[in-house]
Amino acid sequence: MEDNSSPKKPDPVRMHILRNFPLEIKQSLTKEEVNAFLYEDVWPDSLKEKLKDYLQD
Repeated sequence: MEDNSSPKKPDPVRMHILRNFPLEIKQSLTKEEVNAFLYEDVWPDSLKEKLKDYLQD
C-alpha cells in the first residue's frame, strides 16, 4: 500500500538537469511545465517545444 500523504520526491537527475538549463529556458517554463518535467513521464506539447533543443530521440 502506497503512502499518498507524503509528497513525491522529484527525480534527482531531472532536478540536476533543470538547474543547469540556461536562465532564459528556466524563466519561460510555467509551474505546470516544471512539475511535468520533474514528476511526469508524459510531457505537455508546450514543454516539449521549449526543450526541443535539449531532447534526444
